[in-house]
Amino acid sequence: MGRTPKTPSYKGLEPASERASAAARGSSRKTETRCEVVLRKVLWRAGARYRKNVRDLPGKPDVVFRGVRLAVFCDGDFWHGRNWDERRRKLAQGSNAGYWVAKIERNRQRDREHDRALQAEGWTVLRYWETDILADPQAIAEEILATLEGLDGPRGGA
Repeated sequence: MGRTPKTPSYKGLEPASERASAAARGSSRKTETRCEVVLRKVLWRAGARYRKNVRDLPGKPDVVFRGVRLAVFCDGDFWHGRNWDERRRKLAQGSNAGYWVAKIERNRQRDREHDRALQAEGWTVLRYWETDILADPQAIAEEILATLEGLDGPRGGA
């Protein structure tokens, strides 16, 4: 078994200012994001019953179907690094590039760690990008419902 990569260090990297850092943290919701709420409403109307933001699971999945061990994450495009190569290039041209690149790379690494931990415990993990959810929440919900059916679960099992 290979070594686990060392966690990135933020030593020497500082946010542009305490005010900027606080503003970024404050504007970034951890739960009840717009894409989560939209997706959950579509799932609920379809008869799916779930738990939300389950704290005792790795990564605190946004939507959880315990009965069939299905965890769903709604990932924000910026914080989770959608189109990472392109985004990293853009960040590298901005202010405090080292901090932001390291921050998002660590988020991406943590997502992979959570996926592996959940899968090791027998969970199926689905991840969706916020813009995909907002563009067509019905299509995303249908994928989740199809996965539920494939896991031999009723539209529930919360």
